[in-house]
Amino acid sequence: MSVTAIIAFLIVFGLLVGFHEFGHFIVAKKSGVLVREFAIGMGPKILSWYKNQTAYTLRLLPVGGYVRMASEMEKDELEAGQRLRLTMDEAGFVTALDERVDQDGPGFLFQIDQADLVDALTLTGYRQDQADMVVLPVAVNAIRIGTDGITTRIAPKSTWVESAPVWKRLIINFAGPAMNFILAIVAAGILSFALPSVHFNEPVIGQVVKSEPAAQAGLRTNDRIEAVNGVKVATFTDFANEVTQHENQSLRVKISRDGQTLTKTVKPEKIKIDGQNQIRIGVGIKDYTDPISRIKFAAYNSKTWFTQVGQGIANLFQGGFSINKLGGPVMLAKTTAKASHQGWITVLALLGLLSVNLGLINLLPIPPLDGGKIFLDLIELIFRRPAPAWLETALTGVGTALLVVLMVLVTIKDLGQ
Repeated sequence: MSVTAIIAFLIVFGLLVGFHEFGHFIVAKKSGVLVREFAIGMGPKILSWYKNQTAYTLRLLPVGGYVRMASEMEKDELEAGQRLRLTMDEAGFVTALDERVDQDGPGFLFQIDQADLVDALTLTGYRQDQADMVVLPVAVNAIRIGTDGITTRIAPKSTWVESAPVWKRLIINFAGPAMNFILAIVAAGILSFALPSVHFNEPVIGQVVKSEPAAQAGLRTNDRIEAVNGVKVATFTDFANEVTQHENQSLRVKISRDGQTLTKTVKPEKIKIDGQNQIRIGVGIKDYTDPISRIKFAAYNSKTWFTQVGQGIANLFQGGFSINKLGGPVMLAKTTAKASHQGWITVLALLGLLSVNLGLINLLPIPPLDGGKIFLDLIELIFRRPAPAWLETALTGVGTALLVVLMVLVTIKDLGQ
């Protein structure tokens, strides 16, 4: 894979995952949920920084990403006898809990007897060189520094995702796919203004080449093709297919022109272009360059991507499920590499299509995909009570295991192609 292909893949992957996770991230933040980590990639960390109570990490394996929100499943717990280096503010609240006690730093050493970082927000224990037990209040936005140097904010119960109203959780879960749809629309908009011209696959003639069969038959610019040999034509692609299937055969082309219906007879001819034989009559599709048409083309292109991906997803469950119908990160890399050789316009179009694909796939009602979480949120909205914790845990566990197995099988298949 060339350097250009690698760069193209990293950009496409970063935008797809980054936009998706940013959707979850920003809505969670606005909903009062603490976001502990915003990660691009999976596996070992290669870069990290802490800002505004969130750890931002770039990880080694380009197979996804995640937003780690404060949760009941991940409580801040400290063990009796554990030693910490504490920092306090002027009001007497603990603002930092540093587990790197063997290193010099600000604050003082403290040995834990009891700790409550969920409800009461207190630390009970002994300060260094003091015999009396003390109770120290902990600031709501206090940070905790692990032995590995990673900084996170403590998560009181009020900041847990489970503490947010169910309607907010539903929006948080939907925000990821929604951002992918927005990315696709943005890509379609940029694409529509970057192309020299745009078209809508209308069966309308835009150009007629002089001295070729179409011109000799009397076809003109702006003629709308209605049918060929009695076969109705809905798109210019349909018309082109009919032409290529009738070499050296006369075609009766029904057209609309200035409110009139006419029939022209044209005979396709074989022409060699760039060493390849083409069957043609010498017409081109009608294209547009004005801003309004470009905006319409962006909407048309977005709709086309949604239709193609929707049909592709439906096809997964028709005629029997098959691994061969799926592609993983390796296939994404190969496809992006091919697109990169055709230029950034092709990569941009691929980005839009893949973004729609990621968004729609994630809406499938399968835990732990966003669609599975949305399904559980809807159940809670309807019945006004959450699904039993054991059921949600079991469904998520089974779904995660199946997705991991599927990912492994798909990757092996992609590597073998």
